[in-house]
Amino acid sequence: MEKDILFKNETYIFSYRVGGILLQDGKILLQKPQNDDYAIIGGHVAAMETTEQTLKREFEEEIKTKIEVDNLMAVGEIFFPWGDRPCHQICLYYRIRLCDPKAIPLSGIFHGYDELGNERIDLDFCWVPLEDLKDGVKVYPVELIPHILSNENEVFHFVSNQL
Repeated sequence: MEKDILFKNETYIFSYRVGGILLQDGKILLQKPQNDDYAIIGGHVAAMETTEQTLKREFEEEIKTKIEVDNLMAVGEIFFPWGDRPCHQICLYYRIRLCDPKAIPLSGIFHGYDELGNERIDLDFCWVPLEDLKDGVKVYPVELIPHILSNENEVFHFVSNQL
């Protein structure tokens, strides 16, 4: 059985996560939980699983599509509140591409879900024009967006402290 690299104690939470940056036709595919901001699609890495395996598994589970993983784009050290505890998260972000571009809608919004523990989280998956990111559409983590828009090939390291 797979076990997420997600540790919780009475004081804090530690999370090891991976995210996929899918760009197509001047748009980025993002997830949006109900009553929350947009976020990069991805999930927690399972013990003894590579980050590439994680991304492929997450995209198959959440939106029923196969992807190819291209290059590492960014490494984030992210500190944020998770419920009543602080979370320290390490997240690797990769540029990815669809194996079959016809496998999912290439515009608009479509629905999927994720599971965390035994809880189902309904998600909307949205193609957001990159121009909208320039105009201030909020995407988590905000520190990553300028790097995505710059289209640089160098790996970007950032720290996001939301505590």
